[in-house]
Amino acid sequence: MRVAVVGATGAVGREILKVLEARRFPLSELRLYASPRSAGVKLPFMGEEIPVEALPEGPLPVDLVLASAGGSLSKAYAPRWVEGGALVIDNSSAFRYEPEVPLVVPEVNREAIFRHKGLIANPNCTTAILAMALWPLHKAFRAQRVVVATYQAASGAGARAMEELLTETHRFLHGEAPRAEAFAHPLPFNVIPHIDAFQENGYTREEMKVVWETHKIFGDSSIRISATAVRVPTLRAHAEAVSVEFAHPVTPEAAREVLRGAPGVEVVDEPGNKRYPMPLTASGKWDVEVGRIRKSLAFENGLDFFVVGDQLLKGAALNAVQIAEEWLKGP
Repeated sequence: MRVAVVGATGAVGREILKVLEARRFPLSELRLYASPRSAGVKLPFMGEEIPVEALPEGPLPVDLVLASAGGSLSKAYAPRWVEGGALVIDNSSAFRYEPEVPLVVPEVNREAIFRHKGLIANPNCTTAILAMALWPLHKAFRAQRVVVATYQAASGAGARAMEELLTETHRFLHGEAPRAEAFAHPLPFNVIPHIDAFQENGYTREEMKVVWETHKIFGDSSIRISATAVRVPTLRAHAEAVSVEFAHPVTPEAAREVLRGAPGVEVVDEPGNKRYPMPLTASGKWDVEVGRIRKSLAFENGLDFFVVGDQLLKGAALNAVQIAEEWLKGP
């Protein structure tokens, strides 16, 4: 495979390189692309230093494009890459809601990969992490209502946002007022219930992405979903507190059994030993952690649980590479 990573110098782009290397993805050539200001930068891969090229206007001389350079760029360039014969797996929101573009979490809807017309969309990181825990439970007990509150790391806003959290925390600890550029308000020692633009219904677009994308990935728009998205001062790994009402009776024990058999999921649920999912333990991990599984006090057939996943991995880079791997295997 001749592979291109577009947006290679960004937080997700760099993680894609690490994932390709760690999983020994079969490639014969690797091309790295970014903005002209990043041209000439060299990034490590398999013991070599690969130079970053300025993204050209036309098609790319590759078979596979892993794109993570923002929605507007993908909208403008991805059709050209497809016309040039490449499969494009896009990390932005540019094509997620296009009916003919598959939106894929391989553990959930692998079959959708093979309906592509040159483009496959990677879901929003929050949705992908939720789907990993919710899908196996939905298959077993049929989810009817889902209420989720997210605790999203700075990594969700990119590499510069992560740097801003570190820099402004340093300023705060040295008696200076922290500033905000990547976020609506200063993030150090704060939580911000505002991610993306507010919509007419009072929810933010980030919150609505969870609704729209879960319905599309699951192929089931009957599930009623409500989300509150909150930015918290962690560097990477998004956490989500989830309450679900199911159609069928469910117990915490039965849910743990289902989740233990689910690919890409690690059950971390020993409260008595202070073991539960946390960004500290989930960061850098391919699997998502699920724990605090307990019977709901609000729903008759309900469960509450906590799920944490690395936003840059299962929420972005890892999922994209897994899609490519499954595409290579064939239907």
